Amino acid sequence: MTRKDHAISDTIFAPASAPGRAGVTIIRVSGPMTRRAFLEMAGTVPQPRQSTLRILRDEDGAPIDQALCLYFEGPVSFTGEDVAEFHIHGSPAVLSACLLRLSKIEDFRIAEPGEFTRRAFENGKLDLSAVEGLADLIDAETEIQRKQALRQLQGGLTRESDRWRASLIEALALFDAELDFSDEADVEPQIFNQARALLSNLASEMRAALTHASWGERVREGFVVLLAGPPNSGKSTLLNALAKRDAAIVSDRPGTTRDLIEVKLDLKGLPVLMIDSAGIRDAADEIENEGIRRTIEQAQRADMVLWLQPGQGDRMPPTRDILDAGRPVIEVITQIDKGGTINKGALSISAKTGQGMDLLVSNLFEQLSQSGDQGRASALLTRERHRVAVEEALEFIDRAMNSVHGTGVELIAEEIRLAARAIGKITGNVSVDDILDRLFSSFCIGK
Repeated sequence: MTRKDHAISDTIFAPASAPGRAGVTIIRVSGPMTRRAFLEMAGTVPQPRQSTLRILRDEDGAPIDQALCLYFEGPVSFTGEDVAEFHIHGSPAVLSACLLRLSKIEDFRIAEPGEFTRRAFENGKLDLSAVEGLADLIDAETEIQRKQALRQLQGGLTRESDRWRASLIEALALFDAELDFSDEADVEPQIFNQARALLSNLASEMRAALTHASWGERVREGFVVLLAGPPNSGKSTLLNALAKRDAAIVSDRPGTTRDLIEVKLDLKGLPVLMIDSAGIRDAADEIENEGIRRTIEQAQRADMVLWLQPGQGDRMPPTRDILDAGRPVIEVITQIDKGGTINKGALSISAKTGQGMDLLVSNLFEQLSQSGDQGRASALLTRERHRVAVEEALEFIDRAMNSVHGTGVELIAEEIRLAARAIGKITGNVSVDDILDRLFSSFCIGK
């Protein structure tokens, strides 16, 4: 059964905490029949927003568990409907018994992934950008991700996009008034100049937001850093040192790493996907050559390349394939604990002893952070669809601003109206059905 087959009038339930053994597990219920869950399982309905200790019972009246019960009367609840929470002891047996009891109540059903949040959206408790912020907050793995997601959940993007939309509507009103009260179809210079000044300021703000959009998107998705270099240059050793575990096999034999090995790292709050790769050399082995090809291909998708080479022996500069990828390259001299000459123009480290590692991490953090510049702490646009919506709105605004005196009022007004519609897509003020199912299905059941 699909989401569309379910009515919003259904009463839904699901565990709202992670599966497995725990001290406490929460079961959430939402819908018009929520009070019935209390009456059938706990005997009475608690006072709204007051925690009450109750014995939960099965159909035969036998006790299931002693639970803390909470009742949130709609519309003052997360979903905007009547909501119940049962804080039960977190054993799989207790949870299973409670879910079975709820499933036997008429018109109750298990919630689909994200259905509680979708009801909050459909009941006006959250707009679309706040929903996305909630999804990102749940998935946040680093401090910077957490801060960015929380800012969006609390309405940072909503407030700004609503202000942009209000400015567009104000400009639109100028042309609509001209259209209503003028006998001519042309734009009066005074009206045109007033609206153009308004649109010019708005366009500048939007372009500033776009400047930091790549930072917001990368914080959500994670920065990609490729470890590249000749064989035995210490790539796998460095990966293991950063990951603080044996993620890759380390061997003195050249060509050990033949495929890409990925490890997620928290780099001073930045989410980073660190990728170990095959050593670049002229290889006769078909499998090793495929690994080298994948390394070069990955360099074109990475945000940063660390080019490693040992401090002993001949140096191998970054290859043309790596440089042609067009990504920033940091040269790193490795294995300095074994001696050799330290290149003053490169970072020098020993992943084995830890020498130079703090400096490498700090340098990498600063290099990745440069994309955000001063605006990184308050990046508004965090998803591709946000950026596309603003770019689309800017295109319409530019068309309106580039219109010359004598252009029909209706044509200019339509460009502004389309710009407002594009901005409305950010918060869901206009139809966004094409992304809703995909977004809510990414939530866990119970949220």
